Parts: sequence; C-alpha cells; structure tokens
Amino acid sequence: MFNNPFIKQLFNSFLDLAPILAVVLVFQVLIIRQPIPDVGSLIAGTLFVILGLTLFVQGLEQSLFPIGEAMAHAFARKGSLFWLLTFAFCLGFGTTVAEPALIAIAQEASSIAAKAGVIGQSDEAKNSYALGLRITVALSVGFAILVGVLRIIRGWPLYYLIIGGYCGVIIMTPFAPPEIIGIAYDSGGVTTSTITVPLVTALGVGLATAIKGRNPMVDGFGLIAFASLTPMVFVMAYGMLR
Repeated sequence: MFNNPFIKQLFNSFLDLAPILAVVLVFQVLIIRQPIPDVGSLIAGTLFVILGLTLFVQGLEQSLFPIGEAMAHAFARKGSLFWLLTFAFCLGFGTTVAEPALIAIAQEASSIAAKAGVIGQSDEAKNSYALGLRITVALSVGFAILVGVLRIIRGWPLYYLIIGGYCGVIIMTPFAPPEIIGIAYDSGGVTTSTITVPLVTALGVGLATAIKGRNPMVDGFGLIAFASLTPMVFVMAYGMLR
C-alpha cells in the first residue's frame, strides 16, 4: 500500500499533524476537562487538512522546487549578476506580498493599531496601514534574499549575516514604538510560511548546487534564516517613521 507515492505522502502528512492533534486533545480532555465540541467537524476538518497538506507537498515536489532550481541553474550559467540579484529581490518581494499569513497579520495589526489610537478608526486608515505593513515586510524579504544570494556567490560566512541581523534587532527594539514591537517580531515568522519557503529554498539550493564549492544545505537553507530577521528591523523602522 505504501508503495503508492500519494498514499505514502498522506501517511506522512498524518504523522506531521499528529503532534498538534495530540496536544489539543490532551489539553482539552485532561487539563481543561471539557468535552470536545462538534467531533464530526473536527474529524472532517482534520481529514481535509491532511489531504490539503499532501496535495501541497506534491505540488512543491513536482513544480515549485524544480522550477526554482532550474531558474537558479540558468541564471548561474548565464553569469549575469545584475539579473540574478534582480530576480532574487523580485522573488522575495513577490512571494511575501502574496503570503496569506502576512495578509492576515497585517489586517489584525491594523485593527489593533486603530484601537490603540496609533491610526484612525476608518477603514481607509486601517487598509492603508495594513498595506504599508505588507509592503514593508515584502521589501525586507526581497532585500534579504538579494543579500543572501550575493553571499552565496561571494562565499561569505552565513553567521556574519545572522549575527548582524540579530544586532540590528537588538539595537532597534528600545527605540521602536511599543505597539509595533510585537508585530515586528511576529512578522519574521511570515517568511517560514507556505509560499515563501518553497520558492526561496529552491532558489538557494539550486544556486548553491550550481556553484562549485557551495554547500546546498548551509547555503541554500541559510536564505530562510536571514530572511526571518530582516522583517523585524524593517517593521520597527516602519513604526518609527509613521
């Protein structure tokens, strides 16, 4: 049965989801000691999540990863640093600005900012604030991917960027408005969500594979580590400038 790739992926998706289900059930039954509401909907929802996760992973393996790696190889063979860096920035910006998690966080942040009196209560003010937040995070990720790709090409150590990023976060935190700090820290997690990770990782792995002497595990996946730091700095700057 598990020789079928789709069935195998379904089982793997269930194993990935099992710890979350276990935590929810343990706290619901043993800690809160409340009956599980609407068991039928919970089971149906879980099955849909498993199916969706399976189809998502299948899509990554069959389309996004090969496309990202192929484009990285093509740019590396072409030898044009300008177009490679331009593509890296556009990829980081485009995938982040379309990220569903970022859209949700930006909308929620605008509502909180309105209640705190940072912006007006009108829908126009909220939408403007949310759009500005999305653009800021997208620009930060585009910048991070651009610098990360340049690091792979030049062979700079990854920890230089990571340490520099954390230093920037630590320095800016005391000067940022209190209401923006939590949003800034949460925005860093957006870069590890559903759309951004597959394409950015594929680009990094493909580029590191195409360049002799680079480690795809370190150089490829290191893009995501650095991209998680820059939104914190950019969003705090956004809060300070508004």
